[in-house]
Amino acid sequence: MGASFEDLEVWKKSCRLTVKIYNLLRDCRDYGLKDQMLRSSVSIPSNISEGSERNSIPDFGRFLNIAKGSAAELRTQVYIAQDVKIFSNSDATELIQELKSISKMLQALHNSLKNRKP
Repeated sequence: MGASFEDLEVWKKSCRLTVKIYNLLRDCRDYGLKDQMLRSSVSIPSNISEGSERNSIPDFGRFLNIAKGSAAELRTQVYIAQDVKIFSNSDATELIQELKSISKMLQALHNSLKNRKP
């Protein structure tokens, strides 16, 4: 289908975000929320890469939608983590901005697939 998923800026950005989430939650003792947030963050680049490797435009689009859903899920969890004082306001604001950017990038990539032939 073209370039490898490793070349996609949205994949790179979502990997960096995942590492940031891991680092911010390193000492977190709220294991339930921590586990859920780590799973959501890992899901974003994982679904981008899995969809890309399917060699099917409809499959890729479906996996991009799943990644976008995981980004929204993680954004909700960041709001909660901020409210319960796991994340500082500045960390939460930065993460939310990055997640919104990733969601926009995922939508743009999904829209670009609509112009390609299956």
